[in-house]
Amino acid sequence: MQNIEILLINEKPKKRFCIKKLAGKGKPYGFIGPLSLLLFTFYVIPIFLSIYFSFTDYNIIKKPEFIGFSNYRDLLLDKTFKASMKNTFLFTLWVVPVQTIFSLLMASWLVSRGKSRLTEFVKGAMFIPVISSMVLVSIVWRILLNGEGSPLNMILNILNITQPNWLGDSSIVLFVLMGITVWKNTGYFMILYIAGLMEIPKNYTEAAKVDGAGKWSVFYHITLPLLKPTTIMVVFLGMVWSLQTFDLIYTLTGGGPGNASMTLVLHIYNNAFKNLNAGYAMTIANILLFFSAIAAIVQKSFLKKENSEVY
Repeated sequence: MQNIEILLINEKPKKRFCIKKLAGKGKPYGFIGPLSLLLFTFYVIPIFLSIYFSFTDYNIIKKPEFIGFSNYRDLLLDKTFKASMKNTFLFTLWVVPVQTIFSLLMASWLVSRGKSRLTEFVKGAMFIPVISSMVLVSIVWRILLNGEGSPLNMILNILNITQPNWLGDSSIVLFVLMGITVWKNTGYFMILYIAGLMEIPKNYTEAAKVDGAGKWSVFYHITLPLLKPTTIMVVFLGMVWSLQTFDLIYTLTGGGPGNASMTLVLHIYNNAFKNLNAGYAMTIANILLFFSAIAAIVQKSFLKKENSEVY
């Protein structure tokens, strides 16, 4: 009897299948499930469809016909594609550094001034273009720039300065569009930099000033390195937005004059919806996706090296 009692005491209770425990473990997947389904449906599947249709002759109406690498070969002979790629990269190379530097300088100035009516006014004024529709912004700038009776040209006329054809001169039209883009985006990136500056511990800058460091030395050796994560994000977003620029150019110039302001996204749109050559449009879209993916990989590699320390 004693042996039996000892065996009963030492016997481990059998694990029972518990629905509540299983449901508890599945809760996280239940929360991310709907969002994952949406991402897979509207992001992942279209990417694979775009890759497939790029190897076909497809005009949205008829069934796609497989043609191999013909669309990719046609890219090499497409002068409009070459012009759009050149303009897109030139647009990105100019816009991203200018808006990054300008937004950083504006944020640094506002933070150094502290809270006042002037700084609050400047913040609001700088952020108005950000929340404005790009189509609305395009219409406003068309009124300001287009024609001899435009406000800007009237001012130049009063000053006896030659009035350029802002949107019709192929040598300056792309730079005009760059300037409008910088004007619209700077407010958003300025807010990001302000948030980054507010997170920098004051004891870092105070210790540097005690050691005799000047304003420029503090900014260059302490502020800038600590803003590295913010700068990486600003540059990445600026690159992606510049590579995908469309509505401003479509509304103001339509890619003209000639192909002077044609971009990759606008070229994709024209081929897909005007020329009804969706297969070729998706070929160009895949090239754009490739460059965007490179930008994302570079950003991720830089963020991995980030250790929240002074560099």
